[in-house]
Amino acid sequence: MIADVPIETSEDAVLGGRLRLRQPLKGHRVGHDAILLAAATAARAGEHAVEFGAGVGAAGLALAARVAGLRVTLVEIDASLAALAAQNARLNALDDRVATIAGDAEDAAALTAAGLAAGSIDRVLMNPPFRDATRVNLSPDPARRLAYAGDPGLLPRWIASAAALLKPRGVLTLIWRADAADDVLAALKPAFGAIAALRVKPRPDRPAIRILLRAAKGGDGATVHHDALDLNDTMNRPAPAAELVLRGGQTLSLASM
Repeated sequence: MIADVPIETSEDAVLGGRLRLRQPLKGHRVGHDAILLAAATAARAGEHAVEFGAGVGAAGLALAARVAGLRVTLVEIDASLAALAAQNARLNALDDRVATIAGDAEDAAALTAAGLAAGSIDRVLMNPPFRDATRVNLSPDPARRLAYAGDPGLLPRWIASAAALLKPRGVLTLIWRADAADDVLAALKPAFGAIAALRVKPRPDRPAIRILLRAAKGGDGATVHHDALDLNDTMNRPAPAAELVLRGGQTLSLASM
C-alpha cells in the first residue's frame, strides 16, 4: 500500500493527451526520455514488465496504455514520487494491472518480498540517473538530485538487478547518455546479448544526446545499430518522425523483440 504524500503538483497531458500525469511542480519533471523509453520497449498481453526508477510512472504507464493485458510494476525509491505513480495509475484507469513499489531497484530481497521473484519477469525498462555524482555540480533540490545523479557503479548494479529478475531471454530496455554509450555496452555484456542501439539527436547536424538500448538476457550476436531519431529538423522545428513517437504514440524500431 502506497500512502499519499503531500506535495505541490500539476496535472499534465503527455503523449498527445493519451496520459494524464500528476507530477511535482518543482524538481524532476517528465520529459522526452520517459516517452522514448516506452516507445522503445516491446511487450505483449500476458507479460509482466518492471520499470526501475519509475518516477511518477510516465514510461511504465505509457507502455501499459499501449499494450492491453500487460502487467506493469513501477519501482521508485522516492516515496513521494512512488505515491504519485500509484495515483497516476488510478487517474488513467490502469491500476487494475499497474502496481507500484516504493523501494530500491538494487534491493533484491525487498523486490522479492514485494512479489518480484528472481527469473520471473519478461521485461525490464529503466532510465537510471545518468550523471556521475562525483563529477558534476549537484542540484540543491533533493528529488532532482536523486533523479539525475548516481555514483559511478549504479548503472552496472541496476543492470545486474534487472538480469536477476528477468527470465532467460527476457528483454531489458534502457536510455542513457550517448556520450557514455561504451560504458553502458560494457555493463550489459556480462549478462546480456542480442543488443540493439538507437541514438537520439537534437537535430540532424548535432551529436546524439541519448542512446536507447535493447538487450536479451543470455542473448548473443553483434550489436545492431538502428537509424538515429532526430527530435528537430535543422531549423529547430519538431521533426515529424519524432512527433509521431512523442505525441502520436508510435513505437520505435527497437520495439520489435
